[in-house]
Amino acid sequence: MNTIVEKTNTLATQQPVEKIYLHLDKPYYAVGDTIWFKSYLTSHHQLAALSKVVYVELLNSQDSLMKTTMIPSHEGTGSGSLVLDPLIYKQGNYRIRAYTKYMMNFDPDYFFNKNITIGDVFNKRVKSHANFTATSSNKSPVVDGRIRYTDEEGKPLADKRVSWELRRGTTSLAKGRGSTDKSGYLRVNLTTEQQQALKEAVLNTTISLDNNRSVNTSYTLRGAFQTPDIQFFPEGGYLIADLPSEVAFKAVGGDGLGVAVQGKVVDQQGQEVATITTQHLGMGKFSLTPKADAVYTAKVTTANGATYSYQLPKVRPFGTSLAIDPSDSLSIAVKIISNELYLQQNQNKVFSLVAQSDGVIYYAAQTALNSNSINASVPKDKFPSGIVQFTLFSPAGIPLSERLVFVQRPNELRLTLRSDKKSYRAKEAVQLHLNAATDSAQSVGTFSVAVIDESKVPFNENAETTILSSLLLTSDIKGYVEQPNYYFREITPENRANLDILMLTQGYRRFDYKDIISDKIPPIAFLPEQGIDITGSLRLLNGIAVPNGKLELSIGNDKKTVETYSDDQGNFKFSNVMFTDSAQITISARNNDNYKNLKITLNGDAFPAITPGFTAPDEVLNIDSTLTPYLKNSERQYRTERLLEEVVITERVAPKPRHTQYPALSGLSPIPDHLIDGARFSGCNLLINCLQTAAMGLTFMDNNFFITRDYNQGNRTPVQVFLNGMAIDVNGINTVSPAEVESVEIFLRDDLGTVNRTYQSNGVLVINTKKKPEGTRISKTELENLLPKSNIVTITPLGYQAERNFYLPKYTPTSAPGVDWRTTVYWNPDVITDSEGKASFQFYNASGLGTYKAVVEGIDENGNIGRAVYRYKVE
Repeated sequence: MNTIVEKTNTLATQQPVEKIYLHLDKPYYAVGDTIWFKSYLTSHHQLAALSKVVYVELLNSQDSLMKTTMIPSHEGTGSGSLVLDPLIYKQGNYRIRAYTKYMMNFDPDYFFNKNITIGDVFNKRVKSHANFTATSSNKSPVVDGRIRYTDEEGKPLADKRVSWELRRGTTSLAKGRGSTDKSGYLRVNLTTEQQQALKEAVLNTTISLDNNRSVNTSYTLRGAFQTPDIQFFPEGGYLIADLPSEVAFKAVGGDGLGVAVQGKVVDQQGQEVATITTQHLGMGKFSLTPKADAVYTAKVTTANGATYSYQLPKVRPFGTSLAIDPSDSLSIAVKIISNELYLQQNQNKVFSLVAQSDGVIYYAAQTALNSNSINASVPKDKFPSGIVQFTLFSPAGIPLSERLVFVQRPNELRLTLRSDKKSYRAKEAVQLHLNAATDSAQSVGTFSVAVIDESKVPFNENAETTILSSLLLTSDIKGYVEQPNYYFREITPENRANLDILMLTQGYRRFDYKDIISDKIPPIAFLPEQGIDITGSLRLLNGIAVPNGKLELSIGNDKKTVETYSDDQGNFKFSNVMFTDSAQITISARNNDNYKNLKITLNGDAFPAITPGFTAPDEVLNIDSTLTPYLKNSERQYRTERLLEEVVITERVAPKPRHTQYPALSGLSPIPDHLIDGARFSGCNLLINCLQTAAMGLTFMDNNFFITRDYNQGNRTPVQVFLNGMAIDVNGINTVSPAEVESVEIFLRDDLGTVNRTYQSNGVLVINTKKKPEGTRISKTELENLLPKSNIVTITPLGYQAERNFYLPKYTPTSAPGVDWRTTVYWNPDVITDSEGKASFQFYNASGLGTYKAVVEGIDENGNIGRAVYRYKVE
């Protein structure tokens, strides 16, 4: 046992575990909104100062990276925001992911992941609601779909043509077309030979509207399959002959959510030995004393009357196992149980019991195996709050049995919020007071507060991701946990029992003793970042390293420079460079002798691979109907941004660049089918991403643009892209700065065929960039910038996010009248309690009436974490 404890403690010291949690201001958003967040970085149940840089990413439902932002983490906390630009984002399910570079040494499943549903009132003019049901026909799976289309006012879109395609990744499985009926409904019948392919497929639909407009909508089909997948988890890991065992089970449907089942367990003779009934979200447990050589089958019935059979794990003829009861509030009852055959073979041998949490061993004991049942009582106050892993080891140090237990400490941080009044008027000032305390003292800590208009942002509180559910529960186990906040909203015997069943059914652990004991510990490739480092090498043009070479770094137009020198191998490093994202960094080696023969090479930066997320069960199929109150408010909030303003012409300006200026495009119509003004790309980071949502009538797929109506009918001939009259491929768009775009012209037809015949294309996309006035002389600096240099490098790397403050209006009796449509009325990521555990803050209500919800989360200086919810009325 000493070896186990020593190696585990050494690992905890050398490779401490980092966990990260993001507190968001709202559970879902609309295009045009800003996501406000605060990061909490912990290690061993304390705020972590190990890493000082946190990365936050936003990915779409196809796991494509939409945005990466970097924020500094000071003493374990940081804050930032993500703007949902209407030019870049469209309606759908997204995933927010957060991590540190140090966390990249370990399994990416332990990154922070959360599903974010985003509605759209900017780009979407059609609402839809879909239902899908899976059946079997001649052993082939069939999905019957029923989709209703309505306009923005909810009126059915009758007699509209709809084309559809069923795709799995880049493979087309089926396609077809139809028309909506008088009520706006479209019916589709989808089938393939493989059920898994249909379950993983996406249905893309395009409805044709008036004025040659069309709207695309996509749907996943996995929710149509409700055949339950049931897994069985004997306590301790195995069914062992003649040992009484608690067997947990988990039944999930095709959408990944738990389904209710009931039934019985029978042996090979058909004799009933146990009954099965789900207790919570498809989970439950039953008692079974298995017999040697017996084969057990579970026969279950779902709510719709369908019956299914599942085989239980095989019975082992001999062995030992853990049986644990954590229901007592003060202690954990632990049993080591062995059947007679195993006891005879291991009589009086010494076995070890070890319990760890967050990589730290808090309990270890040894006992001689001299009985079929050995009992122990372990006080809960030995452990911090969270998941505790009990492991039984053989005399040779081999793990034999494991059991997860959740411990909730009674002196966890208690947060309370109160307001100076019970009810308020619209736009009235609100004063909130926070008190933080444990059983023993008032708490000094760091907290974040969000106040939302709950009547416009309704949400199931059990399904929320909170600081408690994330740092104490989901960060230590792999896989999806349904409704994680259910286990923390109230502490009752019922939800404690259901949480213990969850501990039995989660088969994956962060900690593996087999690897620790055999020294199979992965090396640390990424050290905790202390800031932004820029590294590279300085060499002669012939490749020889230049030692002690001087390099200078400057940021933007700042004349101040930072110096460093290369080492004996020519390597250099600028440490802890402070700059914001999109800043231009220049590194020069010109202040060296023979500088014309020097070459600077910069090292690349490593980022984690994008792995499929496990948050898919949280995705919303019918966003329009699910987010109706929120989207109606967003439509009013952003109404002015969708209206055209009157333009008064005061003088004639120089003609703007157009396709008619280029001979290669002279055969196209003088008027494009769609024209996008360059101003729409303001704030766009990558032009190709913005074009995917802005290019009306086009579909971006497989790194090419296609005319949507033709693509949905099976035509895979791509659109030809032109930049200032020159034909380029789609990758060439990445070389264009969005700020330099004057306009984008889209041609869905080439009546003369001058372009399509020449380039074997179907449709034309023309990018026109801004031009300098004729006669403008190029400056010497501009000329030098056109010539490549080896001794000076200019880059625009990922930098810290520029600080943004949440807008807080102040209303007075003389304030101008107007409606305040905000749904997040207050966000403060920097609430610090004083020595008495108190903090106060003030803000003004929006115009909405109803219930306002205030949520505070945070952690104190002793590592205790807490969350509180407070509601008040606006009348």
